[in-house]
Amino acid sequence: MLPADPSTLAGYRLLGRLGAGGMGVVYLGRTDAGELAAVKVTLADRAERPDFRSRFRREVEAARRVASPWAVPVLGADPDAPEPWLATAFVPGPSLGEAIAAHGPLPERSLRILGGAVARALAAVHAAGLVHRDVKPANVLLAVDGPRLIDFGIARAADPADETALTGTDVVVGTPGFLAPEQAEARTGDVGPASDVFSFGCLLAYAATGRPPFGTGAVDALMYRTVHDEPDLAGVPAALLPLLRDCLAKDPAARPAADALAARLAEDTPGAAADWLPAPVVRTIAERSARMLALPDIDPTTTPTPAAPAGGGRRRFLLLAGGAAVAAAGGAGWLALRDDGGNEGTGPRPGPAPKARKWTIGVQADLSGPGKTVGQAQERGVRLAVDAFNSRKDKPFTLDVKVSDDRGEPSRGAAAARVLTSDPDVLGIIGPSHDYTGYAALAAYDEARLPVITVSAGYNLLTNPELDQGVSIIRACTRHNYAALYLAYYVLAKSPRPVTRPGLLQERTDDNYSWQYTVGATIGFKGSGIVTHPRVIPAGAKRLERVLGEMVDAGIDAYFHAGLAPSAVRAARTLDRLGFTGMRITGQHVFGTEFLQGAGAAAEGWIVGAPVVPPGSRKQAAAFVAAHRARYGSDPAYYTGEAYDVTLMFASEVEKAYKGGRRPDRTTLAPLVRKAAFKGVMGEYGFVEDGNLSGVGTYLYTVRDGRYAPLGWASSTPPKAKGM
Repeated sequence: MLPADPSTLAGYRLLGRLGAGGMGVVYLGRTDAGELAAVKVTLADRAERPDFRSRFRREVEAARRVASPWAVPVLGADPDAPEPWLATAFVPGPSLGEAIAAHGPLPERSLRILGGAVARALAAVHAAGLVHRDVKPANVLLAVDGPRLIDFGIARAADPADETALTGTDVVVGTPGFLAPEQAEARTGDVGPASDVFSFGCLLAYAATGRPPFGTGAVDALMYRTVHDEPDLAGVPAALLPLLRDCLAKDPAARPAADALAARLAEDTPGAAADWLPAPVVRTIAERSARMLALPDIDPTTTPTPAAPAGGGRRRFLLLAGGAAVAAAGGAGWLALRDDGGNEGTGPRPGPAPKARKWTIGVQADLSGPGKTVGQAQERGVRLAVDAFNSRKDKPFTLDVKVSDDRGEPSRGAAAARVLTSDPDVLGIIGPSHDYTGYAALAAYDEARLPVITVSAGYNLLTNPELDQGVSIIRACTRHNYAALYLAYYVLAKSPRPVTRPGLLQERTDDNYSWQYTVGATIGFKGSGIVTHPRVIPAGAKRLERVLGEMVDAGIDAYFHAGLAPSAVRAARTLDRLGFTGMRITGQHVFGTEFLQGAGAAAEGWIVGAPVVPPGSRKQAAAFVAAHRARYGSDPAYYTGEAYDVTLMFASEVEKAYKGGRRPDRTTLAPLVRKAAFKGVMGEYGFVEDGNLSGVGTYLYTVRDGRYAPLGWASSTPPKAKGM
């Protein structure tokens, strides 16, 4: 609770903040009888908007119309209050999305009970004349007695004639990856109960496999796959495949009704027992329930004071999000109620005696898998930074390092993160070193609210304020799409000959990375009036040589490779054999020895961008380089210096927050780091509000004599047209 928060509302004693956003705040409330509720309160300025009360009233009415034991009930509401509020029953369990991210797919019996209950909830929604329109893992909460469907903020009447004109006809409403083809194409007149059934099929497939059936990545790519591609159902229990295929039919008329699905999924009901869920999920529910029982009363707030910075609350988890969810937005997450200080409502506990004050910086990285060179370099950087901090005579505390090896495997990302987030002595995390282990760990990161500082994960969806995603991540490297934009600017500015027809190859072995590079490069060229000659080849670079030949024959005068090192090796050799002399450029996931060694002489002259600076090029890094040689017997590898810098930056912010022997509340540190301005041995660091790097973080190299020769920082601005 912040000092300015009310202590009571409509008969509820408010115990803590569950979440906050642009629409208002969700509190945990308790009645005098001990009943817990999630109380959503709208900000007064929002309530004054002409259409807002109508939307809020419609949400209340929609939720009240649904009568099902598997839908969270409304306990009270007042849409006409100065600050409209809505109270719903509180469920202390995780969302389905959080449970799958943390513990993996559910077994078949759990899937049947889950699916049967959610289908019955949807049948009640449809019987009330409504369409939910945002059925997704974040909107299904897991309790010991069964799941609960939540969030009727964007529910609509099933009859288009009954619609209130609160959204445009061309607006996509819902969550990409869990919406129907008719929603993806904004065919408003076709959206109905069958659309919820399609979303239900996506949800159940996700619960069975741990991945959305139409993949992840860029929103437009997700939309396209939803409309045109078949779902990926590999790993779904065979007995459930026919049902899911029926749910995921492209034609709404071919999908079964929700009540028919409930009958087909009949297994048994959980009742009062929790054995319908795997044991790790049950433990999560039990831990959260115990926290609820331990919550104290609070003293009434009498004197409002300015609110603390966003993200500073000690007890937070997001339950509901009001208003319409459009395009890539579409709902809310569910984060654990926690008290990292180990006490309840009284602030951090006094720390140990000065000699015993030791806190930990965690490292999540690929230390033994295919990306171990990058991961091990970052671990070394963290250890050197901790040594430097601990060597200070005036240090107020000492630091330690704890590592968690995710092996570069997304399936291990969440578990590797929880090794660190579950340790109360870990104040922050350096990592992850890989895009997709980081994405898999997002649920754990967001739950813990620990600072997570990465120097190499450029996947754009690691931070997404619209989805309240990546709320504690600080990215000390450029996002992939921006890196590609800067590379396109370099081609236009530095090519020896004017570029009028650049070739752009998207190689889909790593589809999300190559898509982001393709989009960024296309925008960069288009901004200067240059139309690319794009080609796409499937994973494994099938037909690469033939496609490159066609591109050269078409007259391309520069080549941009949006793919990985193995295909870049083949591209370099092929273009060399074809006698292509235009500029050749590529990005971060090609940077490394594999490209140099594999392409050999054909790599000469290629331009490669990466979020790292050569340590030997920085005078400020001399002492750091000497320390690395003394401890490890070699010069530091790429990414070591950046990890060293951000570790010292984080330690500096911890030191500022440290007061009088008390351990800093780690959930308050991420906003402080996001506001930091730090000069490190490898450069300067600053961040924008969402945690992304401010400025350019892409450094350019050219291959010369089999080595990467530095060219300097890329430009963030397009080249000026001649004559201007």
